[in-house]
Amino acid sequence: MHTRRFGRTNWQVSEIGFGMWGMAGWTGRDDDESRSSLNRAVELGCTFFDTAWAYGDGHSERLLGELVRAHPEMQLYTATKIPPKNRKWPARPQDELDDTYPPDHIREYTEKSLKNLGLNSLDLIQFHVWDDGWAEDERWQRTVDDLKREGLIRAFGLSLNRWEPENGLRALRTGAVDAVQVIYNIFDQAPEDALFPLCRELDLAVIARVPFDEGTLTDTLTLDSRWPRGDWRNTYFVPENLKASVEHAEALRPLVPQGMTMPELALRFILANPDVSTVIPGMRKLHHVEPNLAVSDNVPLDPDLLRKLRAHRWDRQPTSWSQ
Repeated sequence: MHTRRFGRTNWQVSEIGFGMWGMAGWTGRDDDESRSSLNRAVELGCTFFDTAWAYGDGHSERLLGELVRAHPEMQLYTATKIPPKNRKWPARPQDELDDTYPPDHIREYTEKSLKNLGLNSLDLIQFHVWDDGWAEDERWQRTVDDLKREGLIRAFGLSLNRWEPENGLRALRTGAVDAVQVIYNIFDQAPEDALFPLCRELDLAVIARVPFDEGTLTDTLTLDSRWPRGDWRNTYFVPENLKASVEHAEALRPLVPQGMTMPELALRFILANPDVSTVIPGMRKLHHVEPNLAVSDNVPLDPDLLRKLRAHRWDRQPTSWSQ
């Protein structure tokens, strides 16, 4: 497993991290399988784990806490997210900071996450939603600074709304943000336009999430795909999005090199960008862990293939179903 520098924190983290949403927020989860997957990831060199209080109201955080305590000899980096007070995903322009991240709410949920994890300090705490209309409100900045001074957190970050990579640039310029989490994959290349250059300028870490476009880039999505009742994907892959997603995956398929899978291609595309500090595929299943982490073998994509992949950029606008 290769490591990358995590921005100005100077942490060296595994370039492939572990996204833990599926371990509490999706149907079909199994705690024993989750534990096996997490421990196997550690064995293979994964050191960065991203969760959130909203993933099962702390359930995913508790699984991560178990993992960290089971490996005291390892430097495992813990990242979690504070839910917005109004429980609205994504943030809306009309929301005020008092609706989402007032100071007492930030502190309350930092302490709740620490309790779930069973730790005295978190490496990275993030806001789970963001709107740049709050950027200059110094209350969140002071609260974050207090949490750092008290040793409750080591770094602070933002998780940006889907398909809004530039809705966060003002916040980054305040100097209060150490890391930014953003959707970045073969289709979602927009972060390269303005977000990544600013992160380079300010020496901020970049966490690339949704590397497989919620399943489109796993090469398993079809027009007949269905999920159990209550599964989040039913609300995301509405008919208009399901059809478009399948069409984009089919257009990409001829570019997948012989002997390579589409998920591997998706991860290699992301790792080809040095602005990315770590990418966090969801890996609920044990049989996903080994192939995903094996991509960290320092074998670059062919430049001609990389150029062809860039032509598959798919710019989308937030909608009622995009969440």
